[in-house]
Amino acid sequence: MNRFAFILHALDVSDIARKYPVARWLPDRLVEFVASRMSARYISKIEGIQSPTGAETEGWFVGCPLTSRQLVESDARLSTRKIVEAGQMAADLGAEIVGLGALTAVVGDAGITVAEKLDIGVTTGNSYTVATAVEGTLRAAAMMGIEVKNATAGVLGATGSIGRVCAQLLAPQVARLILIGRRREALEEIKEELEANGSAQVEVSTDVAEALRQTEMVVTVTSAVEAIIEPEMLRPGTVVCDVARPRDVSVRVAKERDDVLVIEGGVVRVPGRVNFNFDFGFPPGMAYACMAETMILALEGRIEDYSLGRNLELARVREIAGLGRKHGFELAGFRSFERAVDEETIERIRRRAAQSRQRVPGA
Repeated sequence: MNRFAFILHALDVSDIARKYPVARWLPDRLVEFVASRMSARYISKIEGIQSPTGAETEGWFVGCPLTSRQLVESDARLSTRKIVEAGQMAADLGAEIVGLGALTAVVGDAGITVAEKLDIGVTTGNSYTVATAVEGTLRAAAMMGIEVKNATAGVLGATGSIGRVCAQLLAPQVARLILIGRRREALEEIKEELEANGSAQVEVSTDVAEALRQTEMVVTVTSAVEAIIEPEMLRPGTVVCDVARPRDVSVRVAKERDDVLVIEGGVVRVPGRVNFNFDFGFPPGMAYACMAETMILALEGRIEDYSLGRNLELARVREIAGLGRKHGFELAGFRSFERAVDEETIERIRRRAAQSRQRVPGA
């Protein structure tokens, strides 16, 4: 049996306060400073994963003592050192491959230096995240009555490693694709690449609000620390797949827009009777796709560095999707802001969207 580990971190100080209640009464920066002086933390053992092929695996959650803000804003050398410490704990526990969760996957050179400093395999999980995010977006769009082949799609964060491949996968499926990001020159490079392959009509934009108002389906994959998609930016009936952690979509969208569908990208069902022995907000048996990629590689015996760096390989995205199917991993329906979204809910959103469009022609 090949074993794995997955590195988690606090999204913000409120996560730290759940473990250390005194943190609620202290300034956030002080809590973060103290936490950064702590060592990597053992969180739980993961058991019961079994592939239809008969292969089995088990692993561990290990905690990196930095928040999202620290991982983005702090010196990359500090962040990398803390991530490596967590990886070393994973190796000491018996893991042969470790997955980098949330923003530990984007620090510095996106896992390359971490992999060089560890004697076990390392992956960000980004390849399987891309595969399931695009699959989920297309499935949700169809359920919302969107004719995908005639639709306008957007990729927010298109210049990142995940966003670039999302664009490559979406471009052949839609009529028009808007690449959205901060650096126009980098966006233009991706546009040229897509156009060379004979994809959809491709445009670029650095204006998030203006671009989103033109889209019917969006995959958002930025590394922003705070939400950047607000309710007023979305047209009725839009499907938004939010792959980012922390979320790119503001909680205001959930409260104020009952005519758009926001789904969490990369939520999959794990085969077997998995027990994570830790509550990270999902129903039993479900996990983020980045977690699942690490499990899939362990089940397949692919003890190697896999999804690293800023440029994911389309071939690897397709490969890991195939390996996921082989070992019984599958898209686990939809979730939105930590809640399951069933077909009845989607139909209700679809009706509200139609009503909104009637009130505001051309919306």
